Amino acid sequence: MNNEHIPEGTTGGRKIEHVRLCLNEDVAGQGITTGFEHYRFRHNALPELDFDDITLSTSFLGRSLRTPLLISSMTGGSAATGGINARLAEAAQERGWALGVGSVRAAVERPELAATFRVRDRAPDVPVIANLGAVQLSYGFGVDDCRRAVEIAGADWLVLHLNGLQEVFQPEGNTGFGSLLPKVERLCRSLDVPVGIKEVGWGIDGETAVRLYSAGAAFIDVAGAGGTSWSQVEKFRSADPVKRRAAEAFADWGIPTADCIEGVRAASPEGALIGSGGLRSGVDAAKALALGANLAGFGRNLLGPAVESAEALEAALAQTELELRTAMFGIGVSSVAELRGTPRLVRI
Repeated sequence: MNNEHIPEGTTGGRKIEHVRLCLNEDVAGQGITTGFEHYRFRHNALPELDFDDITLSTSFLGRSLRTPLLISSMTGGSAATGGINARLAEAAQERGWALGVGSVRAAVERPELAATFRVRDRAPDVPVIANLGAVQLSYGFGVDDCRRAVEIAGADWLVLHLNGLQEVFQPEGNTGFGSLLPKVERLCRSLDVPVGIKEVGWGIDGETAVRLYSAGAAFIDVAGAGGTSWSQVEKFRSADPVKRRAAEAFADWGIPTADCIEGVRAASPEGALIGSGGLRSGVDAAKALALGANLAGFGRNLLGPAVESAEALEAALAQTELELRTAMFGIGVSSVAELRGTPRLVRI
């Protein structure tokens, strides 16, 4: 599936438009980074281990995983983007990555779109995370709708995304975030699968994480700043000149991903934690894990290869794993457990 083969159209048009913009426009945050450049591994010239003995296996929420890596929630909701999800699912199954899908809201509201999120048959053995906007709980979505989203994706877990700034600039945005935490808590206590919370690129700090864990969140995905800025994405979509200009003021908004991971882990030493937001390599993943994340998530970095071909996506995942294993070899750790909290990651 080449970039030019992503069609224009009204069915699932917003999702197609998001993919097109993420591939073709500069939608990264401006003047802000992930913060990983402020950290460096102290090289170990005598690691005293064989490279072939390094293992990436780990566990998350009681599930065994071949790698501590996640394909983050990206898309779905149209035939074209459903094809991307299928390709991502096949790659996740082949490489042993956890898999997130984009917001399943469209399929809950329009059953004919459900097939674009059905990935379980292509990824039978890896954890799958369904995804919905948390704010939809303020607009009539209840436990049954969330359960339906999980069923559509064949998911093990549900993640609710927090995207307040995106909703402000999105032409179709929903901004009713008032009294949202009690609604999130009711869902966490009621749904029969673990419910996590993620941002979409502006980050979650330690204080907010404590509130979410206390409300029953099974995991948090910080999705920090330094990668895609969804105010930038929506700027390109908006026909409102005031909103387009206002979105520019938020190009450097957010909490760098590295700061998010460090802050959440300090505030909650035992909470299940995913580090995502602008990760570009296995070395970034190693830093995220060393700072305290349990999994490292990749989003837009994989979108181009996923659109290009199955072979390109497979190569991108294999390269990330090689970079992660090599970073572990370079500091002399043979397991993800040893990597987390290693003293060989230093702030510079």
